[in-house]
Amino acid sequence: MQRVTIAPFGRTSDDIDVAVVTLRNRNGIELEALTYGAIIRSLRVPDRRGALDDVVLGYDTLDEYLRRNPFLGALVGRCANRIARGRFSIAGREYPLAVNNGPNHLHGGVRGFDKVVWQATPDADSAGVVFGRTSPDGEEGYPGTLAATVRYSLTDENELVIDYTAVTDRATPVNLTQHSYFNLAGHGAGDILDHILTIDADRYTPVDPSQIPTGALAPVEGTPLDFRRPTAIGSRIQQAHEQIVIGEGYDQNFVLNGDGAGLRVAARVVEPRSGRTLEVATTQPGLQLYSGNRLDGSIIGKDGRPYIRRAGFCLETQHFPDSPNQPSFPSVILEPEQEYRHRTVFTFGSS
Repeated sequence: MQRVTIAPFGRTSDDIDVAVVTLRNRNGIELEALTYGAIIRSLRVPDRRGALDDVVLGYDTLDEYLRRNPFLGALVGRCANRIARGRFSIAGREYPLAVNNGPNHLHGGVRGFDKVVWQATPDADSAGVVFGRTSPDGEEGYPGTLAATVRYSLTDENELVIDYTAVTDRATPVNLTQHSYFNLAGHGAGDILDHILTIDADRYTPVDPSQIPTGALAPVEGTPLDFRRPTAIGSRIQQAHEQIVIGEGYDQNFVLNGDGAGLRVAARVVEPRSGRTLEVATTQPGLQLYSGNRLDGSIIGKDGRPYIRRAGFCLETQHFPDSPNQPSFPSVILEPEQEYRHRTVFTFGSS
């Protein structure tokens, strides 16, 4: 069995070749990732009976990703999530960024890491691939030349291990994350409201009407954001929209317990019908839960399936939104003498 294969997947509008890298473990799990945006295009995992299905939302062709992609499966950066008013300061100097989400900067800007072609280096021995690129000084307004890598490894313990590294020649914000939309019943199988979610977080970051954190760390207790015990995503989603969360459902950063303790379990999801489970462990301090609120059926995904409202959920391991402007939050500023290094592990199973 070939554990890593590479095949052509199309060309961008500026005539750059894009490839699809396929990783396989010894249990039949298969992942496809594109050199464009380091996008995870598909991920086939077994249910409780051993039947494989693709559990991430995506497209069949590169052209569809180029035309319209709400970050399906993408690597996002240089700085994931929102930055207020598209600006931040370092050492008294202000840096303006692209504004692409209302009044704010989101997920690296108009042409962030999700919309560029990465170099792929396969590792057949470990069913892995390393995507690398150098982001030039001034790209999307960010200072410094940033050399970044992301490694996807598929282990025989049914783990998808994602390792992020970066170095810079000038101080710059760095906050990388993976933006896959999961549906453990299978992509296009309906909404994810019956998925049972647990998040190990006692607090969250409240936001203003433009989804920028206020700077407070508020308790989840007594709110629709309390996922400390297993809870169906849909059980309180309307109350969340009405009481706390801007964005017609969940689109919220959680302050994970145990920050600074290294890799630890942040969340667990169970899909009752298939029995598929997903456990998320990370070294990051935050986790953004997004419940696919803006999907509306107009996106036709793989196999011709429409992605209806809340057809997928995202669990984005990250630093907190607007961290460059929030001195009380863990810093996202990478200095030239430092190395950015984080790990997230998605472990798949069944119950």
